[in-house]
Amino acid sequence: MASTTNGQWYPPEWPDRIRALANGELTPAEPRRAATVLLLRDSAAGGPAVHMLRRRTSMAFAGGAYAYPGGSVDPRDERPVTWAGPSRAQWAVRMGVDPATAQTIVCAAVRETFEEAGVLLAGASADTVVADTTGEDWEADRAALVAHELSFADFLARRGLVLRSDLLGAWARWITPEFEPRRYDTWFFVAALPEGQRTRNASTEADRTVWIRPKEAADGYDRGELLMMPPTIATLRGLQRYASVADALAAAEAQDLTPVLARARLVGGEIELSWPGHDEFTKHIAQTDTGTGAPGGADGPSDRPGPSDRPGPSDRPGPSDRPGPSGGTPA
Repeated sequence: MASTTNGQWYPPEWPDRIRALANGELTPAEPRRAATVLLLRDSAAGGPAVHMLRRRTSMAFAGGAYAYPGGSVDPRDERPVTWAGPSRAQWAVRMGVDPATAQTIVCAAVRETFEEAGVLLAGASADTVVADTTGEDWEADRAALVAHELSFADFLARRGLVLRSDLLGAWARWITPEFEPRRYDTWFFVAALPEGQRTRNASTEADRTVWIRPKEAADGYDRGELLMMPPTIATLRGLQRYASVADALAAAEAQDLTPVLARARLVGGEIELSWPGHDEFTKHIAQTDTGTGAPGGADGPSDRPGPSDRPGPSDRPGPSDRPGPSGGTPA
């Protein structure tokens, strides 16, 4: 069972895998490209709120951790789509990749948001957005996308829709540590919830969704009540300084997209695990640690049923959080 320091997810197999990597006994897996979206809306309490889902506690990877809608790039995301907003070439410059790769990542971000949250960043023209994605016909298309029976390009074309890349702002890039067996090169985007649309839990991997202010979520993490991985809490902390969704979206253009990749090295009798630029996640793991607990061998607070397993004020289902049809892909 994973342990935590504060609310940071910490899998028990990490120490052994880090030692194997340091000793040259582990060949890092090639990371898959992925995208995730921080959907934002202005809250009545002031400042933006972000849409989050909680991974089912039964899941082997990051069970019980809060995250955002997202998943891996589908090879078919490279198919031509009608495109509005910054060009593929402009996105390529912003992201430091080639135009074809930029398209696949942006398409994945929009597609995964629809698959996992029922929100679609597309419209009938370059200056409109779909106002309602509910109904049996929309659900049939969403399920077909999840099942890979329908490509995102064909979905947009059949409905005569334009992908609104201008509704996204690139926010951060994190790469799964080299000692993890499943690795992702994940791009984080911000986007405002389109007027008229509402989120729902459309992912089989989530058992709860919530709109929550970044500070409230970060405070829950600091108390050990909300479980999160480093990229999630880091992006939440970054959002806390903005007074509105508009402010956050405007700030996206200046966000540093240098990839964050964890480093593991042997220091004396300990393994030091760090994320460059994010000192709060640095861990020192005793070489004698058997990998059965948190750094230092102590069990973390999130291994016991706690406040995160009981509905709180921000976890009560609201109009936009009612359970929806099953579906979704890894976040």
